[in-house]
Amino acid sequence: MPGFFVTGTDTGVGKTVVACALARGLRRRGLDVGVMKPVETGVGSSGPLDAKALQTAAGSRDAIGEICPVALPLAAAPAVAAAETGIRIELSWLRDKFQALATRHVWMIVEGAGGLLVPLSSQETMADLAAALGLPLVIVARGRLGTINHTRLTLEAAVARSLPLAGVVISHADGPLSVADCANLAALRAWLGDRLAGEIPPTAPGTSVPFDAILDALMRGPL
Repeated sequence: MPGFFVTGTDTGVGKTVVACALARGLRRRGLDVGVMKPVETGVGSSGPLDAKALQTAAGSRDAIGEICPVALPLAAAPAVAAAETGIRIELSWLRDKFQALATRHVWMIVEGAGGLLVPLSSQETMADLAAALGLPLVIVARGRLGTINHTRLTLEAAVARSLPLAGVVISHADGPLSVADCANLAALRAWLGDRLAGEIPPTAPGTSVPFDAILDALMRGPL
């Protein structure tokens, strides 16, 4: 089915901002969209906040337990947080949960946890989940120093696993860039070429993200 699997080059790069913007953008185009955060860690008494943000962005009536079937208290990699709770995350079970949601919607937006090689279990990673769900990747990269290495490593991992790529979105969640950051980022933009779908500028909390042009680029199909 049409949709995207939103992953990142690191934690805290803006995956939820991008996933929510995708959901809102599809809704504005009159498209039915379901959302899923298969595993969320660092979940406190207020529940899985990333999953709730996705639910709101999509205008979803799906239960939060369907959108986020695995909510774990420890703010760590999914396999680590699951082990701390005494459970093991089963990829096949997550895939079944996704398929149950997908039957109700035309589009699906799935947000991963961390990056592609973050472990789900002792055997499987977030990349394995992306492959099982069959959605093209949207890779969210930060604008600061270090982004060239992180982005290229993520793309190499995706290519090695034959994961289709919808595009790379650069997020400026960390605020204004230094001169060195800007020079570094210009080199990354040039290297990405057509794989760069666009950039999200720094935005205040609650501010709508300008995403129409980025969504157009992502919807052109896997690269």
